[in-house]
Amino acid sequence: MIDQTALLLARLQFAFTVTFHFIFPAFSIGLASYLAVLEGLWLAKNDPKYLDLYRYWLRIFAVVFAMGVVSGVVMSYQFGTNWPNFSDKGGAILGPLMAYEVMTAFFLEAGFLGVMLFGMKKVGKGLHFGATCMVALGTAISAFWILSANSWMHTPTGYVLGPNGQLLPGDSWWRIVFNPSFPYRLVHTVIAAYLTTALAVGGVGAWHLLRGHATAQVKTMFSMAMWMAAVVAPVQILAGDSQGLNTLEHQPAKVMAMEGHFQSHPDGAPLILFGWPDQDAQTVRWAVEIPKLSSLILKHDANAPLAGLDTVARADQPPVAIVFWAFRVMVALGFAMFALGLWSLLARVRGRLFDWAWMHRLALLMGPSGFVAVTAGWIVTEVGRQPWVVYGLLRTADALGKVAAPAIATSLAAFAAVYCTVFGFGIWYVLRLMAQPPHPHEPDLAEHPAGKGPIRTSGTAPGPAQGDGDGR
Repeated sequence: MIDQTALLLARLQFAFTVTFHFIFPAFSIGLASYLAVLEGLWLAKNDPKYLDLYRYWLRIFAVVFAMGVVSGVVMSYQFGTNWPNFSDKGGAILGPLMAYEVMTAFFLEAGFLGVMLFGMKKVGKGLHFGATCMVALGTAISAFWILSANSWMHTPTGYVLGPNGQLLPGDSWWRIVFNPSFPYRLVHTVIAAYLTTALAVGGVGAWHLLRGHATAQVKTMFSMAMWMAAVVAPVQILAGDSQGLNTLEHQPAKVMAMEGHFQSHPDGAPLILFGWPDQDAQTVRWAVEIPKLSSLILKHDANAPLAGLDTVARADQPPVAIVFWAFRVMVALGFAMFALGLWSLLARVRGRLFDWAWMHRLALLMGPSGFVAVTAGWIVTEVGRQPWVVYGLLRTADALGKVAAPAIATSLAAFAAVYCTVFGFGIWYVLRLMAQPPHPHEPDLAEHPAGKGPIRTSGTAPGPAQGDGDGR
């Protein structure tokens, strides 16, 4: 008999730790690529403002990357303490995928990270740029393997059943790695990381523009961020639509929960904009809807039939309210990002990109929106998969080990206390770094490492030991 309290607490513990962890890779993946672009522009144009921006964001990247690594270590231990049955059933497939991530991405990042952080004046410019590119490539490879493993849990293929019910690799690892949902989720997640970084950079730029720090460095970072928002936000909307169609094919119950479709619609399903899903009554109360629009979006035919959760057993239905609202938060933020990008294009065309204060206020407000959107998207993806941990093959309840609820509650409370303290301080420090504008002749990280030495206040002139800005 499954202890439902222990199951709920174990799920909450993993959700808490992975949510904390996910915001850091979502930032570091995009920020590593942004740093590579900045250093490449500096080498190509020999313009010191790009080097100043590189050094400015490199400090922030160092802190964010460290928090991402530390927060990720804890999750693997939970597989052994709370979810040993999951490790037993799926370890033969998921273990190698995670090992590939360590052997390729982690070793690549570890090998070049020190050169990137502290080697600008110790190696040649080309070699240092190569190290920055390798770190950026490592973050992308890490995303590749992690998303492959997670996507396999959503759309498992290429497996065979072992004698004791274990899921074992079949005759082709290609079918496991490139499972049906993986390409769509990889594109959607990596674009989300780039968009998250662009909005964070744009928010920092907007903050300094509003405070009157309209330096060349601030203008450049804000302009680059707004270009990314304008170009990438519509691409992300299209990528999200493609992933939604893939999810409809392979995990229809998740889409039913996202749409709030408790009943089937044989002649076209409405798009429910708002409402309150009542899973006990199997209805959405106070629904505000647009007739037939859901069928038009999902089937490209306004009159196409769409099945509802009335075709799914109650025991196999995901928690609808959580999925329903998280999906709306993600979509609303996506369109808000698109609107910000359009507004920035209008301002750019009129030559007022750095003058429109209300647009800067919106960009500042949207600065953290990428982190909220990726978290909401993760909630849609993972909660929408319930009650399965490996979709259609292993239920979450069956993956739980023999662990007592009080033990999980104690460790969850300890995690909450430690995470909020340690990572709360880390986030505070990152915000403190962001609050200072980038200056001409930004010091190298080896000269002024993150966490050591005073942080310059706004308007402080660079000292004589900060170099001449060209990296020599």
